[in-house]
Amino acid sequence: MTLSTLYRSAAVAGLASAMVLLVNTAKRAELIPTTAATQLVAPLAQVLALGLIMALFARTGRRSGTFGVVAFGLNFAAIALLVGVEFILNLVFPRVDSATVEALRAGPLGVALTVASILFLISTTVFAASLWRREGPPRPALILYAVGAVPVSLRAAVPEAALQAGLLLLAIAVCWLSAWLWSSSREPQPA
Repeated sequence: MTLSTLYRSAAVAGLASAMVLLVNTAKRAELIPTTAATQLVAPLAQVLALGLIMALFARTGRRSGTFGVVAFGLNFAAIALLVGVEFILNLVFPRVDSATVEALRAGPLGVALTVASILFLISTTVFAASLWRREGPPRPALILYAVGAVPVSLRAAVPEAALQAGLLLLAIAVCWLSAWLWSSSREPQPA
């Protein structure tokens, strides 16, 4: 597999991730119904985003030294943790009563959900900053990526409209970064 093919595959994964983010946003805004299918696909946004951020790091971020490596590692770990968060929020919590949800949130699960959210907030900002330092991804897309992560990370403390706006900003950023990765896939790799 050539690097160009790898980057294009990751760009397609990114576009699919953005589409799932849009479905999640529409579901939260009650524009589409919450069904078993929409709940089941919700975690795919993060699963698919992992491929995109790996390719973004390979394409540009790895040239940003130790800072870039740490930023990528943190963002990768945070997004991987969010896969679990999405499974819990979409496939577990809706199936149990509110008292059980409260009890689960009051224990170690609540701590884990908070840690995953804080790590996502910090790591997204740091990863966007690491990519900002290098020529490559469009800077407005990096800003949208970092800004969109704020209400998503703070979902338990922000109004629903802010969460929906954050999801929409993330979807736009992921589409934009995916389009850039696709279009730049034929360019020679800088050393």
